[in-house]
Amino acid sequence: MTTTTRLSYREAVEVLRSRQKTSKGAPAYSRFVNRPLGRRLAAAAHVAGLSPDQVTVLSALCTFSGIALVAIVPPSLVLALAVAALLVLGYALDSADGQVARLSGTGSVAGEWLDHVVDAAKIGALHIAVLVSWYRFFEVSDLVLLVPVVFLAVQALEFFAMILTDQLRRSLRGQREHFLEGQGSSSALYSLAVVPTDYGLMCLVFLLLAWREGFLVGYTLLGAAMAGFTLLALPKWYLELRRAGRDG
Repeated sequence: MTTTTRLSYREAVEVLRSRQKTSKGAPAYSRFVNRPLGRRLAAAAHVAGLSPDQVTVLSALCTFSGIALVAIVPPSLVLALAVAALLVLGYALDSADGQVARLSGTGSVAGEWLDHVVDAAKIGALHIAVLVSWYRFFEVSDLVLLVPVVFLAVQALEFFAMILTDQLRRSLRGQREHFLEGQGSSSALYSLAVVPTDYGLMCLVFLLLAWREGFLVGYTLLGAAMAGFTLLALPKWYLELRRAGRDG
């Protein structure tokens, strides 16, 4: 049902508190930082009369601006701060578009499609930008240049599998919308344990961009953690869906 009455910023924030997605499976940065920040941006977008798709476009503009800077500009402290800020803002707006949809009742399958396509594009572009930056500005061996290539392959696989698993879970339940808060949760300890898989942590790693050795190590460790998580998650998701299909 579409909301016809425009809420104030404070009213919108309060309404959104009760319409958050479940914390089940959510990494710590997304759960404790990005969603609350996205909630406030969503309330501001609602007051400004922006649609969910318009918020998605704003998210893409921020994110791809930051990604372009990584590939084009030599590493420096100013660049590190600018890139991290743009990526963090883009990620928060990525959370805000869905919250605007829930607040206004204007969510659509086309909007969800747009959101996922932008997410898929930014994953690929971000790692390609790192590869270009390392090739242009870092003195690294050809073997080291394989790190962002492998990271891209792993994260693309993990993202596709995660989205498909979520869609199939909802299909098996006959459920169109995501679970809301209170319909499932994960402990704070679990959220901290899976934080290496959080795109928000990836955004913060770019704060190390001015310290080239630190960025090389931080980015590589994040890629290794993502690979480990993916190796563990894929069989778990497969077995879960296999059991659910039998039960259904």
